Parts: sequence; C-alpha cells; structure tokens
Amino acid sequence: MITRFKRLTLVKVRIPDDNLNSEVQWFSESFGLFSQRDKDKSCFRLFIALLQAKRPMSSNELAYKLNLSRATVIHHLNKLISCGLIIIEGNKYILREKNLELSLKRIKEDLISTFEEMEAEAKRIDKKLKN
Repeated sequence: MITRFKRLTLVKVRIPDDNLNSEVQWFSESFGLFSQRDKDKSCFRLFIALLQAKRPMSSNELAYKLNLSRATVIHHLNKLISCGLIIIEGNKYILREKNLELSLKRIKEDLISTFEEMEAEAKRIDKKLKN
C-alpha cells in the first residue's frame, strides 16, 4: 500500500456554488489533477468513480465502467496515487481512506512530515556550511 505521496500540486481555485459536481471538479482542479490534454475529462470521471466505489476496483473494471482504454485509466491512476488520494490494495484501486475528508487529512499529515524532514536536513546543511 502506498501511503506517501510522490508529487503534489496545489492550485488556488475559487470555490464554486453549492453543486456537488462543481465541488468535486473544484477539488480535482485544486489538486492539479486536470491538464489541457484531458479533453474528455477522463481523470475527473475516474476520480468520481473511485469516490463512489464501495470496494476496490481493478483497472480493467474501471476502464470498462468508464469506457476508457486501460492505458488511459492506468495513466490517471498513477497520477491519483502519486498525489496520495488513491491506494493500491492487491491489484485493485480505492480511495486512500473511507472518505475524501479523511484522505485529505492523511495527505496533510504526509505534507507536515515531509516539511519536518526537510527542515531537519536544512539544519544539518546549514551546520555544515556554518550558517
């Protein structure tokens, strides 16, 4: 199970009106999950499918459900795993925690831990440089 992100992009985006679809899209955009190349919003559709999933799903199941190629699904799954939202259980994929709020809290903990490690290393570097 992957519990630490590799790359996380945060984008400050205006919060939308009270509409579930717009709110999920805002969340995805805030996480930098969209690119100009994703014309059919396949990453967004995949993210919604995983948010709604009651059980881990394979890449083949997701591809079939969303009418996407398995390669496209794998590409977007890697992005969702890399930012810490999705984990792998066996050979299947699921939201990191039981809901989006808890998933985000775990990512925040990862960020804080990463910054603490960086601060400690910066202190060691400064000491070596006698700063």
